[in-house]
Amino acid sequence: MNADYPLDIIDAAAPAPRRSRQARVAWGEHVVTVGGDAPVRVQSMTNTDTVDVIGTAIQVKELAQAGSELVRITVNTPEAADAVPHIRDQLDRMDVHVPLVGDFHYNGHRLLTEHPAMAQALSKYRINPGNVGKGDKKDRQFAMMIEAAARYDKVVRIGVNWGSLDQELLAELMDQNARRSQPVNAKQVMYQALVQSALTSAGYARELGLNPDNIIISCKVSGVQDLISVYRALARRCDYALHLGLTEAGMATKGTVASATALAVLLQEGIGDTIRVSLTPQPGEARTQEVVVALEILQSLGLRTFNPSVTACPGCGRTTSTTFQELAKQIDDFLRAQMPVWKARYPGVEGLKVAVMGCIVNGPGESKHADIGISLPGTGEAPAAPVFIDGEKALTLRGEHIARDFFQLVQSYIERRFGTATAAH
Repeated sequence: MNADYPLDIIDAAAPAPRRSRQARVAWGEHVVTVGGDAPVRVQSMTNTDTVDVIGTAIQVKELAQAGSELVRITVNTPEAADAVPHIRDQLDRMDVHVPLVGDFHYNGHRLLTEHPAMAQALSKYRINPGNVGKGDKKDRQFAMMIEAAARYDKVVRIGVNWGSLDQELLAELMDQNARRSQPVNAKQVMYQALVQSALTSAGYARELGLNPDNIIISCKVSGVQDLISVYRALARRCDYALHLGLTEAGMATKGTVASATALAVLLQEGIGDTIRVSLTPQPGEARTQEVVVALEILQSLGLRTFNPSVTACPGCGRTTSTTFQELAKQIDDFLRAQMPVWKARYPGVEGLKVAVMGCIVNGPGESKHADIGISLPGTGEAPAAPVFIDGEKALTLRGEHIARDFFQLVQSYIERRFGTATAAH
């Protein structure tokens, strides 16, 4: 399966804009297009035991409702393979038609061959070239998986990961590098091994009859600069759709910042067709947090719009009250919770801009720039809160129920502005 790719330096400079092939990840009539002129898609993965049909279906539903357009599940045992069609059936009964992606390592060739109902219930397969077998088994077992994908017309993500890189390929490239008159550093060889593993595997899949439009590539690493360098190299060398993600990004702030930093650079350069933010959940934290971060990355870059934005100041010595913080959070939580219903009832509501400001310094200005905004009184200011609607001062709220009154104004604004589109039909 190895092709003769020259061991060259992986140039970290930004490549020219690219247009990738377009894959169609489908379940029934529900189709998620990836690549080409499609928007960058958001993907996530369950952390349930796949054998737990109900638990897994519930988490898939939660991820889908949070905004995940593809959801990956682990398929690692015959029991998990048997559970997949039942998970799919349960989701369909819940009217959740998000495509399911099967994550295969080590024994995927057997599972996809021996469990045809599972192979058909999945919309996409994730294959790791580093975990399909060793020696003469590697090509044969890889071929079994690709033949299943071609038989059922499924999309395949060839997902290389530097934590499970093909060690035979890496050793071969290290030996080649050692024989060079001017060897490159070990990291460059690692980059080359990642890229070569992905592209040679994709080439072999095409030889086996897989539609090239059904191939998506990923080369995941855990370092920000490493990810940028590898994906810039991939973007130069192929036109496959690319899945981006910083593997093992970490927890909380660290994982969020690292993922946002790496993905933002690449997405700004036009590299990337699907993304996943691989956050380690904190105790008690919902799995959906990784989806929320992915949506925020795309929305912050202006690539997509998912939820109304709430602008709020960070607070300072002028804003001793926590009212503006509490109101901003209440509004943000309310808008996110209502979006699954509102997207159908109020077309365009995801573009709403709300401002909740804490004092007179920037409050009126930011509120004017929002669709609807409020400037709450800060320290020493009169207990009055001017409200701006569509750039004009509409009224002033006073008294103990400013937060409640503004909340009602936001609801009325949404119904008035975005409800007209629904009423017209």
